[in-house]
Amino acid sequence: MQARHFDSYTSARSNLRSVLDAAQDGCITTIDRDRERFAVVDAVTLQAQLSRLLPSGAVVAAEGGGWVAFLPGLPVSGEGEDLDGALDDLLEALRDYAEDWNDHLRTAPNHQASWALVALVELSDDDQLRAWLLSGGPDDPR
Repeated sequence: MQARHFDSYTSARSNLRSVLDAAQDGCITTIDRDRERFAVVDAVTLQAQLSRLLPSGAVVAAEGGGWVAFLPGLPVSGEGEDLDGALDDLLEALRDYAEDWNDHLRTAPNHQASWALVALVELSDDDQLRAWLLSGGPDDPR
């Protein structure tokens, strides 16, 4: 059985292949450093789980001869002449928000809860994000 829990950074660094192999195999893999514990998970699994568990709540509507798309409660929105244009604009806004969140917004009290959204944006390509935006949430059979 491969090692999955590493009690120090040094141990994990010395066994980096085991750390990554365990995470790739879907095993719960942890690294302790000082008094903190970190989990290592492969990006594909994390992206799939976040997109399944985090409802987008996206609102899309025809408005004024065009379309708008936004996520209520977040400072992101998109506009376009058609639905695809509005979604493309919203995707760009989400990518900008993720960049700003990682740069400075993550410490702002009204943005700290956006970690999962930002992780999903960073781990998703445009097709995955578009599908997530249009999904009905965690119970959507798609």
